[in-house]
Amino acid sequence: QVQLVESGGGLVQPGGSLRLSCAASGFTFSNYGMKWYRQSPGKERELVASISSTCGAKNYADSVKGRFTVSRDNAKNTVYLQMNSLKPEDTATYYCNAWGRSVYWGQGTQVTVSS
Repeated sequence: QVQLVESGGGLVQPGGSLRLSCAASGFTFSNYGMKWYRQSPGKERELVASISSTCGAKNYADSVKGRFTVSRDNAKNTVYLQMNSLKPEDTATYYCNAWGRSVYWGQGTQVTVSS
């Protein structure tokens, strides 16, 4: 059974940091590229960051460049999103996504940036 389980969301003040984790199971994690998306009410789902399966190439949305870092640990079947200098506009539900022979989604974790 394929599972992607996100964790690490929560409430943080502007300027703070959070690290999201996404634990994968049920498929060969190392063969899949991984992405983080986010969605807030009334808005379309937005691609935030991605990391490839092979060389670990990373890409970021312009809105998070220099503040967010995506990484993966294939030994732990886990992808991370380190989020620094958080802003209120980063408030959203964050989803991880695995893309390869198939596409899988996690259930999401809520991030709220507010004072």
